[in-house]
Amino acid sequence: MGVDVQTLALLCATAALAGCVDAIGGGGGLLTVPALMLAGFDPVTAIATNKAQGAASAASSALAFARARIVDWRATATVALAAGAASIFGALSVTHVDRRVLEALAPALLVAVALYFLLAPRLSDTDARARMAPALFAATIAPLIGFYDGVFGPGAGSFYTIGFIALLGYGVLRATAQTKVANAASNLGSLALYAATGAVVWPVGLAMALFAFLGAQVGARLAIRVGARLIRPLLVVVCCAMAAKLLSDPANPLRHAIGAVFSR
Repeated sequence: MGVDVQTLALLCATAALAGCVDAIGGGGGLLTVPALMLAGFDPVTAIATNKAQGAASAASSALAFARARIVDWRATATVALAAGAASIFGALSVTHVDRRVLEALAPALLVAVALYFLLAPRLSDTDARARMAPALFAATIAPLIGFYDGVFGPGAGSFYTIGFIALLGYGVLRATAQTKVANAASNLGSLALYAATGAVVWPVGLAMALFAFLGAQVGARLAIRVGARLIRPLLVVVCCAMAAKLLSDPANPLRHAIGAVFSR
């Protein structure tokens, strides 16, 4: 489907802002997916086209972090490969996975992540002791998040970040840098599947990808300059916003469960 020039300009501006936010705390899709749907895209086409800008945003910020020598390539390369491969299987499994389970689970996990970032007293840019070997993380946690990203997606970046911090002992800034590499891989994997099915509107997706790339460069530089003092509060806000967005859907099973509890 095509869009007029004014709508495309608005979508590109939204992608630039989303790329900046995504580079710091993730959650850029909160802006771009609704914008695509407001432009007339159906949900599947919006999600598929959004993967183009999401991949560009993550790759852009990963490059910026790599230039600043913050990316630990030895550990992150295997994590990214595992996440990318799993995201392809996730995209292939879209019709076989009960999305209602994910729709109910994701908001609860996002709120838990937000509380962790809000309340954990020692979160900083200083690395801590790892609780899991990088190889084990790449073999277990990374594929789970990558698969989730391919099937559903919201919050995948936050889940990577919490894994890098809580399990591998990275400081907040370094965890954010590794997250962008893993997120780029899982976005590219699911994008390849969506592209093969013809669901991506490439003229719009590529235009948004260019502006997301530029916006992510700005966001990554801000994150590098300010570090945990910027990343930590933004992650809390983004996680809460994503949880609220998911719960705003009247069909969300968790929303029904919460409503049933409070109606007693």
